[in-house]
Amino acid sequence: MRLKGTKGRPEVERNNLADYERAYATFQWSDAERELGLSPDGNWNIAVAAVDRPALGPRAHKAAFRFCDGRGEENLTFGELRLLTNRFANVLGTLGVRPGERVALFLPPGPEFYVSFLGIVKSGAVAVPLSTALMADAVTELLRDSEAAAVVTTGALLSRVQREHLAALRSVVLVDGDGDGTVAYHRAMDEACGSYEAPAAGRETPMLLLYTSGSTGKPKGVIHVHGGIPHYYQTGRDVLDLRGEDVYWCPAEPSWVAGISYGIWAPLLLGVTSVVYHGEFSAAAWYEVLSKYRVSVWYTTPTALRRLMYTGPAQPAQCYGLKELRHILTVGEPLNPFVIRWSSEAFGLKVYDTWWMTETGGLIIANFRCLPVKPGSMGRPIPGVHAAVIDEKGRELPPLEMGQLAIRAGWPAMMRGIWRDEEKYREYFRFPPWYTTGDLAYRDADGYFWFQGRVDDVIKKDGQRIGPFEVESKLVEHPAVVEAGVIGKPDPLWGESIKAFVVLHPDYAWSPQLATELQQFIETRLGSHLVPREIEACQALPRTRSGKIMRRVLKAMELGLPGGDLSTMDD
Repeated sequence: MRLKGTKGRPEVERNNLADYERAYATFQWSDAERELGLSPDGNWNIAVAAVDRPALGPRAHKAAFRFCDGRGEENLTFGELRLLTNRFANVLGTLGVRPGERVALFLPPGPEFYVSFLGIVKSGAVAVPLSTALMADAVTELLRDSEAAAVVTTGALLSRVQREHLAALRSVVLVDGDGDGTVAYHRAMDEACGSYEAPAAGRETPMLLLYTSGSTGKPKGVIHVHGGIPHYYQTGRDVLDLRGEDVYWCPAEPSWVAGISYGIWAPLLLGVTSVVYHGEFSAAAWYEVLSKYRVSVWYTTPTALRRLMYTGPAQPAQCYGLKELRHILTVGEPLNPFVIRWSSEAFGLKVYDTWWMTETGGLIIANFRCLPVKPGSMGRPIPGVHAAVIDEKGRELPPLEMGQLAIRAGWPAMMRGIWRDEEKYREYFRFPPWYTTGDLAYRDADGYFWFQGRVDDVIKKDGQRIGPFEVESKLVEHPAVVEAGVIGKPDPLWGESIKAFVVLHPDYAWSPQLATELQQFIETRLGSHLVPREIEACQALPRTRSGKIMRRVLKAMELGLPGGDLSTMDD
């Protein structure tokens, strides 16, 4: 049976999660563990579960990854992925890399990245993915901080690896040739054995050291463990709604947590084919990927959707024939209602926002297909997770009161430490049993959560606490505004005043009249207390590569203060 969707598009009635209330009331993580054949004292090696398990079954000849870069393409089946990851694990053994040692990946997304990443984890070593946007100083600092024993990179990026400053670095593997003191990836792979007995891993065995995006300060090394398996599996099924017949695309770079948890682990554990596109962003290129590969589930970012909205055709589903596309989700920054309305017109599909962090490891709060979508809301907690809003003393607040979003500790994908900084890790849990997120939010009467900004971004005006996202989200509903960032400025009378930075649509020019119009727009829709005293037009907003606005950078620029660590700011 099919139901009629938005603008006449058919939507499949069947959802993997049919009854949220029942699932939330009865779910236990042990249920997912049993489905995956995991036992408390068994082998929890996540690469074995994600690669070997499907490869040794009926999915052996099914494509696990389809790689494309605009010039060519390459497919890897689950069976081929098992063979190649075995070989890379053996390569690491010949290089003397031991379980628990860190191996960095500094190369673009492609077959070599994914094979190397999975081989590292399969071998018991700890993968350290680094963005190729990082320059020499940042790369060297992260390699030094992680004490990486080996790095896998390309000839073009090798100059950014300052080996003379890296005492722990013993091996450099080049995927596109060889050089002085390096190991040729393809030659080593050809010589390596295709059989490998992966060491057993426990729930708490580290497998990933991931440096945060730096939206509020210097990047931290977040430690994740093999025990996240049931979390990636369950949320991939219940939130992403992944099914065996799907073709799935998560455009997130695999140096970002979304590109790992939901670009690698979830689809592999569910036996789903993933598309990996490496190329320049353009509306034509992205729609071509969706069309050519018949993508059915797409997990992207609000920033990407906004760029498509302003640079692509008005009716992409008609122009590109996106008939297989059935589910769109976003991550990385809050999704405002304007984009949701556009998607309904452009694709005939709702967009389902999700919330989680590098530190949470996996999805925590989401909009589910079986529940009504409240545009602008983060959604409701996933089954198995308890979320709350707490005050400055750790007390749980009632609905409609703004405070800090907190999660009851103990979910499987939760980080297990901050690399070489136990004190920082303990700060997240200063109000047991809560993990404090640093995000401002409130919960409505129906249990939906609403993001209001970062705790550090809260504006205190005349005794009121104002979350910047509410003002930003409303500003972008004005046709002149493409993006908006809001900060608080010291004010001798009010404590703080509101200032907005806006990026204008190309059809509009900045003028004092437009500034007044935007102020009136906010006043009539939100109230006089939320009107920015100042509005400034700019070419772009500082964002992390995951799309989060770096308000601390805006504030530092405005006040003439140092901007702090900028190594992970998007170009």
